[in-house]
Amino acid sequence: MADPSSYRPAPGSIPDSPGVYRFSDSGGRVIYVGKAKNLRARLSSYFQDVVNLHPRTQAMVTTAAKVEWTVVSTEVESLQLEYSWIKEYDPRFNVKYRDDKSYPWLAITLNEEYPRVMVGRGQKKKGVRYFGPYSHAWAIRETVDLLLRVFPMRSCSKGVFNRHRQIGRPCLLGYIGKCAAPCTGQVTQEEHRQIVDDFAAFLSGQTATYVRRLQKEMQAAAAELEYERAAKIRDDLAALEKALAKNAVVLGDGTDTDVIALSEDPLEVAVQIFYVRGGRIRGERGFIADKADGTASTADLVSRFIQQTYAGDSADAIPREILVPTMPEDAAALTEWLEATRGARVDIRVPQRGDKKALMETVERNALQTLTMHKTKRASDLTTRNQALEEIQAALDLPEAPLRLECYDVSNLQGTEVVASMVVFEDGLPRKSEYRRFVIKGVDGQNDVASIAEVLTRRFKRLLDERATMTGDEDPSGTLIDPETGRAKKFSYAPGLVVVDGGPPQVAAARQAMDELGLGDIPVCGLAKRLEEVWLPDEEDPVIFSRTSEGLYLLQRLRDEAHRFAITHHRNRRSKSMVESVLDEVPGLGEVRRKTLLRHFGSLKKLRLATIDEVADLPGFGRRTAESVVLAVNAAATKAETGRAPSVNTATGEILGDDVPAPAETPDGDPGRTEN
Repeated sequence: MADPSSYRPAPGSIPDSPGVYRFSDSGGRVIYVGKAKNLRARLSSYFQDVVNLHPRTQAMVTTAAKVEWTVVSTEVESLQLEYSWIKEYDPRFNVKYRDDKSYPWLAITLNEEYPRVMVGRGQKKKGVRYFGPYSHAWAIRETVDLLLRVFPMRSCSKGVFNRHRQIGRPCLLGYIGKCAAPCTGQVTQEEHRQIVDDFAAFLSGQTATYVRRLQKEMQAAAAELEYERAAKIRDDLAALEKALAKNAVVLGDGTDTDVIALSEDPLEVAVQIFYVRGGRIRGERGFIADKADGTASTADLVSRFIQQTYAGDSADAIPREILVPTMPEDAAALTEWLEATRGARVDIRVPQRGDKKALMETVERNALQTLTMHKTKRASDLTTRNQALEEIQAALDLPEAPLRLECYDVSNLQGTEVVASMVVFEDGLPRKSEYRRFVIKGVDGQNDVASIAEVLTRRFKRLLDERATMTGDEDPSGTLIDPETGRAKKFSYAPGLVVVDGGPPQVAAARQAMDELGLGDIPVCGLAKRLEEVWLPDEEDPVIFSRTSEGLYLLQRLRDEAHRFAITHHRNRRSKSMVESVLDEVPGLGEVRRKTLLRHFGSLKKLRLATIDEVADLPGFGRRTAESVVLAVNAAATKAETGRAPSVNTATGEILGDDVPAPAETPDGDPGRTEN
């Protein structure tokens, strides 16, 4: 537990400007990100007497080992930077956003016949136009609710839309004037598309023109004594003004511009870019790059950044104006290229005075802070990783620092669907391309010790086979040569340390399995969860690391990652086996059609809800086969409800039903290779 006074910034070093701050632990991992109107006042509140703090704040400041901050000029800027950091670092003490994959977007599905407005998260999709990101989903919904009064476009799901199209009656939104009801033909497809275009134009910053148009329509309606219509337009204008008030204006002329600023040293350059649309900040990004060419000038760096940033962008992603700190030497060529892509005029300028100059200075401060934080973080990470590896080497009496760590974990449910994982860290960082999954074959029931022995035997036998292949011997297993490339398949290198999740029994099994293969020179240890003890083979007492040890922290990260990877694989196989066990009873249903059902429905619960027609519509299915499938899954459901109690995971208390979906927690980049 750290003392907050040990890392408290020196008096007078914290500015009284608005900004964003972050707390990091002793390993350099960011644990909390926040924003403040006055950085000095906010950060000073964290360094008062610990007993006066909220328990969660106490845990945060005593876990942290340092605090850093970035100065901004407005709260809007701090909100954007806060989002950027939360997304990048996923801090453990930012509870509000902890489980979110990303901040929410407002999306318009332009690829549909009747486009829909909705709130979404995650990866962007083709044919969908996005606005944001925003800090809160409820804030987007409030804005959409206001704007639908003026732009009554479709906001319902596909199922609701099709249902009301069939019954010929609009939903409640259609009756209260917040939807033009294209489902019942009250507007044509072209008329609805025009509403959508106006909605998108307003969100993209083209607000003044539309507001002026409504004001003229209101005055004209009043002059023609159409007071009800004039009152409706007046209410629409009030709704628009309320929506506009949610974002502060940073450029009074309503300019669409990207503001680019640099901060550089002889080796590296930091680039910061603010996206301003309609005079309001819509986003912000920062980049770090090594100076491959030490003679490159600032003008050259600006030119290269513009090329890389806008290459491949759509026309609406390029603004009318790009503000830069120094005019590129090839500015004329860049301008011509950007105008050809945008289809309209583009100006590259260096701001000299006024609001744009002030905004450029803010972006420059961010670029400087980005470079400073990058160098601090990079040095801290490198030092911390080296320290962790050296501590492990010293504590376990290894001949050299274990630059490659491999960890193995076993996962099962009461002895069924037994799987294992292999996770690799190199130089203290995850090497996800080297991760492997195993299906345990030679062990019956729940026996983690025997499972560990089988996994290590298979893994290191593959290593020995590979070495034999590399030296020109025959391929003993017949599976080491890739038939497409003709090269030997690599099962990685020999690790500097093998870590198993468990205590002395698991460690002994791992050591024996490797000794039998003649690999007794590879060190083995185990990390027990209960007291975080490190066990070595043939040792009666464990190795006890300090609770603040970087070496223990690295081993814990390795163990937790192996556990996560094994659990993910187990859940996937459990979900698949639940469906397959029922489908095996359907006569005439082969492997290809079983896979089709699995891909389409994903879980047994969804398959049970399917109708005969929905199954029959799948490729390769006829009505008779569809009837057999539906009959089989319903019969299995009846049997389950009347003949047995639900399965329960005795470790977690989880009731194990049949609606387990395909796992979503495996991050992008995990190879998911299974070693059968």
